[in-house]
Amino acid sequence: MKKLRTLPVNDNYYPVSDWVHHKETIMMWPERADNWREGAKPAQRIFCKIATILSKYEQVTMLVSQKQYQNARQLLPSSIRVIEMSYNDIWIRDIGPTFLKNEHNNLRAVDWNFNAWGGLIDGLYFPWDFDNLVTQKLCDIYNINYYKSKLVLEGCGYQTDGKGTILAVEESVLSEGRNGRVSKQYVEKFFQNYLNAHKIIWLKRGFYMDETNGDIDNIAIFVNPKEIALAWTENHQDPMYGICHEALKILQTSTNADGQHFTIHKIPLPRPLYATQKESEGVDKVNGLLPRYTSDRLTSSYINIYMANSAILVPIFDDPQDQRALSIYQKLFPERTIIPINSRELLLGGGNLHSIILGIPD
Repeated sequence: MKKLRTLPVNDNYYPVSDWVHHKETIMMWPERADNWREGAKPAQRIFCKIATILSKYEQVTMLVSQKQYQNARQLLPSSIRVIEMSYNDIWIRDIGPTFLKNEHNNLRAVDWNFNAWGGLIDGLYFPWDFDNLVTQKLCDIYNINYYKSKLVLEGCGYQTDGKGTILAVEESVLSEGRNGRVSKQYVEKFFQNYLNAHKIIWLKRGFYMDETNGDIDNIAIFVNPKEIALAWTENHQDPMYGICHEALKILQTSTNADGQHFTIHKIPLPRPLYATQKESEGVDKVNGLLPRYTSDRLTSSYINIYMANSAILVPIFDDPQDQRALSIYQKLFPERTIIPINSRELLLGGGNLHSIILGIPD
């Protein structure tokens, strides 16, 4: 493994899309009692369930702290590899590598800066120093050469079609806490250099009250280079109404890097979900961290899926719209098994399926 001194755009490397085949999947074991309720025990149960399901489709490696190693090893099936690693929290998609490939199928990675979605301005926790080393450690373990970027960007902060088109949200990527007051042109230069972006589509807003300032993977994702799934509501009383309709107008008038217009698939939002008093009180209160308040709106969206080998993991919420969302995804991915995962516990911690799983491409 070595840190490269060139740029992906000059080496003709492109980021891989979410739907490529994976040789392995990485997850991280939750334990923070100041973010996960009841000492993270409910979260550990759902992480164990997700990892066990995933292991039927691809090899799973769980990263675990020294303190939790024995607990995780005993709870997880023996088929799941457990590796000890230090980190601050478990958002592997945000803190892990962005994987790139060239025309010869060679694999490289990008190591972005990470500051907990906003640093000391509006970040969610401090410190984040161990998180910022995870990409380099994984590149060491898997012997992957990597590029180091000074830009603060998370893996959930952009979507790629693998062919030069990037989707991102202005209020998230351009938030002052990440990179200071920067222009779209400043960030687009990094997208061009490190993601080999030929076309960048900006949505103005992400999910309402999303604590990450609205990462893209809760509102819109590529299904393939010509199709996009978009979170949708017809409820005029929901603050998401204006956000979804605004996004639709932008996407309908946009094209991908090949100049092709998109087919937009509207995925209905579930009814608004809120943290209960019991759930909120189960989180340890620690100065300097974002508290969990009763009646916080949760970022419940069916968009935050994980595309596994031969399967699609879709979040559900015990909502009447669950079945409709599952049916839409089955039509979009007819050759893959659609697997519903009740994701409320993930929402309570601030994320969802796409946030906690990272596939390493073949």
